[in-house]
Amino acid sequence: MYREYLKDRIGALVFITGTFIRALSSQTFAEKKFELTPDQYVILNLLLENEEIMYQRQLAEITLKDRANISRIIEIMHQKGFIEKIPDSNGRKIFKLVVTEKGKAVRDKILSTDLELRKIILNNITEEEVTSAFKILEKMNMNIRDKVKLQI
Repeated sequence: MYREYLKDRIGALVFITGTFIRALSSQTFAEKKFELTPDQYVILNLLLENEEIMYQRQLAEITLKDRANISRIIEIMHQKGFIEKIPDSNGRKIFKLVVTEKGKAVRDKILSTDLELRKIILNNITEEEVTSAFKILEKMNMNIRDKVKLQI
């Protein structure tokens, strides 16, 4: 039914799909009483899977979150003991972010649920379709990225 309303509105469909994915993730994390929110889990994964990402500014640029939002997420994760903030050698208020053992453990605890959610989202979608979707979305991203002014 919704298809007729969204005909030729790819932006609306991408937005709605993203909203459903976020809602499913938030709902599942809450039901399972995980110590992290989906947004915090994304940050933890980025830090663990990309050793070159060490700073708050890099996380903000990758996740497209403003500085205040990313600061709040990082501070909560730091207070819970999932990440350490190590002062940068240049003496300013810049910190390198490092995942603690507690952070690694909570990520490992959530990982199987993350994989289950991916299976639900990608049900009845072939690997070829997923690859095509990524390519198309990346091209759309590149078409508009330099035309958008974000406050990050």
